Amino acid sequence: MSLKRLKPQNKRGYYMYNFTLITNILRILDEKGMTKSELAKKAGVSIAFFTDLTNDKANPSLRIIEAIAEALETPLPMLLDSSDLELADLEVLAKRKPGKLPKGFVWKGGVLSEYEAYQVDQWDKKNRAFLTKEAKKARTKSKQ
Repeated sequence: MSLKRLKPQNKRGYYMYNFTLITNILRILDEKGMTKSELAKKAGVSIAFFTDLTNDKANPSLRIIEAIAEALETPLPMLLDSSDLELADLEVLAKRKPGKLPKGFVWKGGVLSEYEAYQVDQWDKKNRAFLTKEAKKARTKSKQ
């Protein structure tokens, strides 16, 4: 069964499962310093198919998604999880241009208790506000 048939298309033209799958694959590739061709070879899929997949032109079967998860050494459900990403973050990742975080900052996803998730949300808000403020300062300096 294809994943595109499970969910209706959203207003941006992306199928949510494929959108989430693609962004998670690209994020993990970046985190592991692995190329698309290395992943394609390790997962046993052609580079052409993998390129189509990352450009949202292919519809992977569950078997292929499982092979990709194994090649990434990542649990399959994590490839389909969007619970800790905001829509704006998903869109940035989907454009294949994830911003580099400043030194000392990392992005992590994980399973947390409700209390831990609340605490992480508070830290995330604080850090995003700080990074936004720093980015504005940098833009102001560059205009001078």
